[in-house]
Amino acid sequence: MIVNALYKLIGGEPLAWLDFQMEHAAWDGFRLMDIVFPLFLFIAGVSFPFSLEKRHEKKETESSIRLHVIKRALILVVLGLVYNGLLRYGFYDIRCASVLAHIGLAWFLAAIIYMNTTKKSLIKIWIAGIVIGYGLLNLLVLAPDATGSNPFLPENNIVAQFDRWFLPGRLYRGNFDPEGLLSLVPAIATALLGMTVSDYLRKGIEAPSTRKVLLISVSGVFLVGAALLSSLIIPINKALWSSSFMLLTGGISLLLLALFYWIIDVCHFTKWAFFFRVIGMNSIAIYMAQAIIDFDKVNTFFFGSIASLFPATVGMLILSFGYVGVCWLFLWFLFKKGIFIKV
Repeated sequence: MIVNALYKLIGGEPLAWLDFQMEHAAWDGFRLMDIVFPLFLFIAGVSFPFSLEKRHEKKETESSIRLHVIKRALILVVLGLVYNGLLRYGFYDIRCASVLAHIGLAWFLAAIIYMNTTKKSLIKIWIAGIVIGYGLLNLLVLAPDATGSNPFLPENNIVAQFDRWFLPGRLYRGNFDPEGLLSLVPAIATALLGMTVSDYLRKGIEAPSTRKVLLISVSGVFLVGAALLSSLIIPINKALWSSSFMLLTGGISLLLLALFYWIIDVCHFTKWAFFFRVIGMNSIAIYMAQAIIDFDKVNTFFFGSIASLFPATVGMLILSFGYVGVCWLFLWFLFKKGIFIKV
């Protein structure tokens, strides 16, 4: 919102490019906004081995841990339905797929694989197998009613066709859903990638080092390179979570993790992160709250009069900052009260 308001106020090619990046790619291609979803899932993967280790330290049984994993996935699926309007409209024409369900189910399946793989080095084989297998599925299998030979068109793609066959409710784009069923498979690889790097980070956690930064960075560059190379055959496509998209976002996620690990853990430069920590500690809360609470009305109540004193473009910028501020203050209140809504 802020980028769009700045572009309308100032203009110029750099802001025009950045504003363009603030929307998801319609089909093939990649924009900065496309990293948000897989990065969230990647970080959920990174955090899981840490939480699993704590549960083992508390002497929790494997069955209770598995029950927690199942419960977490189911809650995210239900929250996704609520976000899509379950409580307002019931099941009539509701979209069953959702970002939260996709995260919950992909994380759940990755967690089950992780917990049942005793030799953690085999997780890399799981990731490679998923990336290659899913890529071949998209490349070689056409939808039965395909109208051409291009497997990466929505009407020809087997992943989109699978949703038309088996995904109940309304599909997000009519003939496919970007959070559909088969696209869960490469999302599992994204979560497993986070769990793999987490195992590396936990070794010698008391002594952060630039060596870890370099190795994670090199891995990230390797995945980005593999993504660009494979994109010559398999397009980078968020809606399908194509294998090249998984590799690209996985590589970028590794590079971002290396960067902030170096800033926070190695350099101990932490005070700047408080603003983002308040958001991150209640990310599910603010995601759901925006579907329930009319923050726009709250924003207009406090800042609408001030914004009206300025030209429309300046007023839009004020309201954009105001909306972010209102949401952040809501989260800061929860933070100060020690209220953290976790799943």
